[in-house]
Parts: sequence; structure tokens; C-alpha cells
Amino acid sequence: MGYKGTRVTTEEASRCEARATSDNPARFQTFEDLEVYKASRQFRKAMYAASRRLPVFENFELASQIRRAPVSLTNNIAEGHGRFHYPDQIRFFLQSRGSLEELIDDLNICLDESYLSSDEVTALKKQARSVLILLNGYLRHLRSRSAVVRESNDRGNESDPLVDGLPL
Repeated sequence: MGYKGTRVTTEEASRCEARATSDNPARFQTFEDLEVYKASRQFRKAMYAASRRLPVFENFELASQIRRAPVSLTNNIAEGHGRFHYPDQIRFFLQSRGSLEELIDDLNICLDESYLSSDEVTALKKQARSVLILLNGYLRHLRSRSAVVRESNDRGNESDPLVDGLPL
């Protein structure tokens, strides 16, 4: 199966949200605790390994790009997690998703130019799809939290339990 068709079902999003919010919601999470970050980090390692197998003449072009994009993927997850407001978090996670899509195109180039085997590209695209599902699930989680905060703010100056307990 190709990488297209990555619509996340409600059930998948719930599983992603449950993993992203941990077993103990009162425990503060770092970005390193997020399943989406862990999966993205593994994918970054796999892409770095693939970049080392490219022809020498691609070291300053495609290989460099293949090393920059997965760093952007994980960096944006980390930076987004560090933002206080949900719209900021969402923006950074969307940027991560864009970097992931960019890597899919880089894998297509590797396949078109026969830099990597078809089997290797297929395996890397499968791993990318798994990361995409987690990103989409976490984005759904952030959007639902953002909607709850907006609804609370629309009711007046009520306290928001989702925000009140966060460290400053």
C-alpha cells in the first residue's frame, strides 16, 4: 500500500491521543514523552542512514536536504510542544507534517534515480506513514483542546482546568 490515503479514523485518533496524553494526565510531559516525537526520531535516524548511502556527488544536494528535513520534523515537534497556546502548537505540528511530506518526495527522487532500492524506499515510506498517522492524531488532539479552550473563553471569565495547571 502506498503512503496516500492517510485519513485517520476517530478510533486511531483516540489511540494517538491516549498515547500522547499518557496514563497519568497530571504528570507534566516533555516533548520526548510524546509517541509522535519518538516515532519521528526513529524515522529521522532511518533517513540519516539512507542519506549516507547516496552517491558522493549528492552529498551537498539531496543528502544534505534529507538530513535537514527530518531535523525540521523533530525540531518543530519540540518547539511546538514548548508553546503555551494551542494555535501556536498546531502551527508547529503542521510545519512538521510539511517536512515529513517533503521527505516523501525525497524518497521518490531516490527511487527515480535508483539511489535506494525499491524495497528500502517502500519500508521508509511505510515508516513515514506511521509518523503521519501519529502527527494527524496529535493535531486532532490539539485542535479538540483548542476548541475546549475557546468554548470556555466564550462563556466568560471562567477558569480553564486545561490551562490552569500548566507550569509557567
